[in-house]
Amino acid sequence: MAKKNEIDMTSGPLLKKILIFTIPLILTSILQLLFNAADIIVVGRFAGDDSLAAVGSTGSIVNLIVNLFIGLSIGANVIVSRYCGANKQEYVSKSVHTSMTLSVIGGFVIMAIGLFISKPMLVWMDTPESILPLADTYVKIYFLGMPANMIFNFGSAVLRAKGDTKRPLYFLIISGIVNVILNLIFVILFHMDVAGVGLATIISQYLSMAMLLYCLFKEEGGFKLEIKKLRMEKDMVIEIIKIGLPCGIQSMLFSFSNVLIQSSINSFGNIAVAGNSAAVNIEGFVYVSMNAFSQAAISFTGQNLGAGKYSNINRIMKYTVCCAFVVGLVLGQSCYYAGRPLLSIYTENPAVIEAGLTRLGIVSFLYFTCGIMDAIVGVLRGLGYSLTPMIVTLLGVCALRVVFLSTAFYLPIFHYLEVVYYLYPISWTITIAAHLITYKIVYNRDIKAFVLKEKNNAVQE
Repeated sequence: MAKKNEIDMTSGPLLKKILIFTIPLILTSILQLLFNAADIIVVGRFAGDDSLAAVGSTGSIVNLIVNLFIGLSIGANVIVSRYCGANKQEYVSKSVHTSMTLSVIGGFVIMAIGLFISKPMLVWMDTPESILPLADTYVKIYFLGMPANMIFNFGSAVLRAKGDTKRPLYFLIISGIVNVILNLIFVILFHMDVAGVGLATIISQYLSMAMLLYCLFKEEGGFKLEIKKLRMEKDMVIEIIKIGLPCGIQSMLFSFSNVLIQSSINSFGNIAVAGNSAAVNIEGFVYVSMNAFSQAAISFTGQNLGAGKYSNINRIMKYTVCCAFVVGLVLGQSCYYAGRPLLSIYTENPAVIEAGLTRLGIVSFLYFTCGIMDAIVGVLRGLGYSLTPMIVTLLGVCALRVVFLSTAFYLPIFHYLEVVYYLYPISWTITIAAHLITYKIVYNRDIKAFVLKEKNNAVQE
């Protein structure tokens, strides 16, 4: 019997439980995106297109630096899920405290790195001179919030391991409202431009961090956070790194290719950058909705592996892939067909809106391919495989993008904005095929025999 704020992920109607798990997670991720969306909308409306482009152009830099430690939070989720499924409370506690210690250290490390390299990275990306000072100001302020960002992400990963996706949602609702109010006050009333939206964001991040920590301090059993137990357990760190580091490197490689793509987009001028920034922000809501099923795949697979319920793994794979496909197809098409009014929320400039529609017509329209890819990877990570998906992603997504943008893109026949956008669905589709082959090999080699044994035992009983 599952306790309050927990989901029994190993028995009963799995599809229903996956949906119960993912809906709050989708809403939580959307609220996190609203932090940045509120920044972009407010500066686009009340500070101008240069400020809009400045805020939007920093996302790939932030992700490049942050994603290594976000990957480690995935490792924490897998390990805590596995011990939770096996009902080993002592090991749950050790993994929780190691994870939260790692989040504190990681947050301050990322803050220091971000403050040091943000401007050189913006220059390297060919950020237009007119928006470079604004972009540098925003990203430096944003990195001051990294300790809170990391603690919240790791804490949320710990709660997801036992199926609790509701309380992080409540925390984000409160902090999201605070963020929007402060955005309006700092930009409209105090005319602080990008500095105002950056400050509003980090204040709201520290608020959500405080609420999540209070929640963990009040937990029971292995999930209860205690200051005196915060330490780096060597065996736990090794397990988290073994799974999380390849996840983080994979995300960094994704981000590196996106930095290169952003640099290519920057070469088309301010209008293209502003239109792309608004479109990316809209697409983000589609992405997190699909990616919630990847997170579900990690937690459900991890718990079932720990509980020895191997026959559930194929069902988890099918359910999460199908759900990600349907959500990506419906939301992606909706964003394209409603693109003009959606983009009008961010800017009134017709040229910027048209530039944004160019991206939505290609990337958003085919975004479901990314959702399928991530769901498959989620199952593989839940099984403890991270290195192989990283290598597959390196070759199927990052290498393709980097090689093309560094070579063929500069030929006149390919030097178009649309060509940059087509790289996304092409690379996702190639990678899906490779991940499916990987899953089939892993399942036949490591899981199939256990499933047969499980079925034989059921028949004998």
